[in-house]
Amino acid sequence: MSFNCSRRSVVHSTKGIVACSQPLAASAGIKILELGGNSIDASIAVAACLCVLEPASTGVGGDCFLLHYDGETHKISGMNGTGRSPSALSIEFLRKQLGNEEDLPLRLSANSVHSVTVPGGVAGWIDAFETLGSGKVTLAQVLDAAISLCEDGHPISEISASLSQQCWKRLQKQNSKQVDLLQCFASVEDSQVAPKEGDLVVNRPLGSVFRLLAEKGKKGFYEGEVARAIVDEVQSRGGALSLDDLAQHQTTFVEPINLEFLGHKMWEIPPNSQGLVVLIALGIIRELDEDGKICLRDLKQNSTEYLHLLIECLKIAFYDADEYVSDPQYQQADILPRLLSKSYLKSRARFFRKDGIIDSSKMKHGVPDATLNQADTVYFTVSDPQGNATSFINSVYMGFGSAIIPAKFGGFCLQNRGANFNLTPGSKNSLEPNKRPYHTIIPAMITDAVSGELVYSLGNMGGFMQPTGHLQHFLNLILFKLSPQESLDAPRICLSPHPKYADKDRGLGSDGPVSTPVTLVSIEEDMPSDVIEGLRALGHDVEVISGSGRSLFGRGQIIKKSSSEKSSTLLYSAGSDKRGDGCAIPMI
Repeated sequence: MSFNCSRRSVVHSTKGIVACSQPLAASAGIKILELGGNSIDASIAVAACLCVLEPASTGVGGDCFLLHYDGETHKISGMNGTGRSPSALSIEFLRKQLGNEEDLPLRLSANSVHSVTVPGGVAGWIDAFETLGSGKVTLAQVLDAAISLCEDGHPISEISASLSQQCWKRLQKQNSKQVDLLQCFASVEDSQVAPKEGDLVVNRPLGSVFRLLAEKGKKGFYEGEVARAIVDEVQSRGGALSLDDLAQHQTTFVEPINLEFLGHKMWEIPPNSQGLVVLIALGIIRELDEDGKICLRDLKQNSTEYLHLLIECLKIAFYDADEYVSDPQYQQADILPRLLSKSYLKSRARFFRKDGIIDSSKMKHGVPDATLNQADTVYFTVSDPQGNATSFINSVYMGFGSAIIPAKFGGFCLQNRGANFNLTPGSKNSLEPNKRPYHTIIPAMITDAVSGELVYSLGNMGGFMQPTGHLQHFLNLILFKLSPQESLDAPRICLSPHPKYADKDRGLGSDGPVSTPVTLVSIEEDMPSDVIEGLRALGHDVEVISGSGRSLFGRGQIIKKSSSEKSSTLLYSAGSDKRGDGCAIPMI
């Protein structure tokens, strides 16, 4: 499989577009728009279908976030649909269970039953539908396409099949006592092996979940037989999740955070999401540019100097994220405006060096002045005829999440988002009862700084790739004036913790790019060789990624909103990532 070229054209519409990683899911979203639903209604249809079509990436056992732009008021709303740790789970619980009162690992294993947090995504869907939906379609209509895909079967796409194949042995190991559970993700021709591209996959148990949701709403998942199956499975493996943990889960509607630069505002979800990384990195670049330390407009896209700037500013931002991205209930109430204040960003910009990399031994998070007070995942975006748009992201985290299937129900895996906690007592992101962990998934939007009009709805799935992707897309679109498709086609970089230095994990924040003393910089193979060598000369540890390994760089979707110069007619223009199976489908 090669991602080296793309001849995808930008997709245009005057009514609405769905851009996502699976064409069947995009078609389901368009159907809801044609029935009179808005971008929220269509987004939930897409999210449900993706649980069927891309189970290694997302599912009803996972979490979600969304940003929603109201075309009439120009207001952007945010929703945090993430779950919390079990109320009985703590570091002390782990010590007693392991019989080890002294030493614990720095983090939970991604395969541990204790990495399972309450699935928040389903509640997020229904709360968004009830709060922000059009009221013109029913939940049963919204879920109808997903039910059909489950019960009638669907041919699996190339990249979705590849993701399943990569994770199949892990699925088998995690469910070794009941390997027949894997048949809901396998081909109907052979239920014991991972599906190949084009194989027919049927998942009736998941169809039953959707039918319960259509009939009973949230109670169909967080109470009753599905809830009991989840809890029984977790507890049978020594986990602490309870029926009360599920029944008491609540979605949170939040105020999005933003930063202004180049005449536009970049919008992100506040912590526990890592959207803060994007805004801090962008703010540092802004301060460097305004102070004359760099001349951003003189830099060429994806030049050595440009990529060095992005890498170093992101690293500084990730140091702050390790301290400040956690459940907001465990942070100071006014910390976000202080972190995004001009004076704080200016102080962080002083760590940037044109001629080399940051000395990690001397680097840590900043402490903003207390007197300041200024104001594996699926991503998709939907726009509608009323001018609304939704930026939506849904995930079970790593491939198939924990890969634990509730045996008494089947059809889906439970997420392992708790692997993003650390086990360092006193850390803001340490494991505690009933707590949301550091979250990698982030939707984004860009608006005009003066009018407040939406300009772009966008996102780039892929773990710790996501802030890097958002930063690259913002500058591609706003500074370099690329089209949505050109921005998505451009080669990308990704920052990761260095596997060679895993034994030197700082044990803070999540296991992100600065958790190790050396940050690994991954670069797609079609980046010019002189740029790669230039980065190495500056001190970066660079690896070049090719072939299907480029899934590391995520799969993005972008919708641009504008209007005709001579009329008020809406114009939507969209791109879909060449690294995915999907496409942008216009409404007619």
